[in-house]
Amino acid sequence: MKRLASILIAVCFLILCTSNFASSQDELKIWKEFVNLLKENKINLEHIRPTSPLTKESQLQLLNSFRINAVWEEWKVEPEIVRYDNLVTFIVTLKQKRNSPWTYTFNFLIEDTKWYFRHIEGIFIRLDKTRSLPASKFPDLPESQKDWVRDEIRISEYVRLFNVLSKEKGKDFAFDLFKNIIGNGVGYFLGAKTWVPFFPPHRAFILYLCWEQANLRGNKVTLVKLTDNEAIVRFDETNYFALYVRATHLKNQISIEDYAKIFEDIWQARADSAGWNLRIEGKGKQITFYFTR
Repeated sequence: MKRLASILIAVCFLILCTSNFASSQDELKIWKEFVNLLKENKINLEHIRPTSPLTKESQLQLLNSFRINAVWEEWKVEPEIVRYDNLVTFIVTLKQKRNSPWTYTFNFLIEDTKWYFRHIEGIFIRLDKTRSLPASKFPDLPESQKDWVRDEIRISEYVRLFNVLSKEKGKDFAFDLFKNIIGNGVGYFLGAKTWVPFFPPHRAFILYLCWEQANLRGNKVTLVKLTDNEAIVRFDETNYFALYVRATHLKNQISIEDYAKIFEDIWQARADSAGWNLRIEGKGKQITFYFTR
């Protein structure tokens, strides 16, 4: 009897392993087919069913940017595969040839034996590894990625609010609200004066700005110059503008002109409250604040 039970267990295990192997081979076939189509520039809108509110057009544009910059040897490496029901995720590391490796998820929907591309993501949380319940600890992200997630959530909320206000009250009203409420110049300056009490308020403002943007927001900030009458602060790739480049949903919701104006209005309001005149140069990777009194 014991021998029969052992045989049954072994057979069940073999069937399960065979089934899992067949499933992984089917999924790997999907990945290879996708890569071949992408390489040959044959991915079209019919291959794409994005997660709302992403659009087919935005995801196709993103795929094309990957295709143009691809080192195809990297795409031949067998990806890690995670499947849940009809959702399949392929995890791959790219850009190793450029000494800037980054791990991405390529996410697919399977329906009636056909695959549809959903979206690419460069930040993902391995909650698929939370298997034992109850659980009180969960997989984490590096601090730099959490800074990005925080900013993406916050700025996406800003854009949604801006669009609602623009539709109901007009753009001028929306810009004024962001300048006075989100910018919160008086409150921001108060924080600088109280949390950095070692300097005159106008100097404390500049120093606090650098600390807040570097340590709370995760931006790369350089204090180039600081005197009683002049200050220069340089940002090397702010999350704010990097988000607009990389988060495709933002491009669908707001123009770069309006997006940049929100940024500039917020900082003008803060500078005014601290008694500084502010000139901003740049809207891309490098932005420089020139303060004078």
